[in-house]
Amino acid sequence: MTAISVPEAITFEQAIAFTQSLMTQMQADQISEAELEATLSDLLSSANGARGFFVTYLTDDCPLADQPSEAVIRALQASPQIVPELLVKNLAMSAAMAIAHRRNQNEAMAQGSDRVQVRTAQLIQKVQMAEVSEQAAQMREAAATGSGTYQAFLTRWGYDAEQRQVIEQQMQRALGA
Repeated sequence: MTAISVPEAITFEQAIAFTQSLMTQMQADQISEAELEATLSDLLSSANGARGFFVTYLTDDCPLADQPSEAVIRALQASPQIVPELLVKNLAMSAAMAIAHRRNQNEAMAQGSDRVQVRTAQLIQKVQMAEVSEQAAQMREAAATGSGTYQAFLTRWGYDAEQRQVIEQQMQRALGA
């Protein structure tokens, strides 16, 4: 079985289904690393494709995202216009949501957010992209000062002082400091 081709003008919902199918092929060793890299590079070249990939890959119960393959890392690196911002936002959101879920006494959901946070931090470390560092520094600045590039993002999601502090800490770690 070979990788299916990415639909033209893929929707977010299609990207989720596409990623699920791709992950099934990955788990069953039905796709080569070269095919995987080419297919993922294509998927990650659009915002909808990348968003659908991350929401599926980072949250899935299967352990694929716990040890991303070199093909996954190379495909992520091939999309410096889209991937860095999504990695940074996923790290921020998962850190903030873990707090929100624990406040609501929903430990299962909190652990899911923790898993996304760990997986995202690992991807950030492995991709080693200058664009990710730039975005992380901007997110850290907004979380620390309440102003800057990501201020509207933090406000839109209603993150409070504790959540912003955790976001700032996660961005600091992502920057290797």
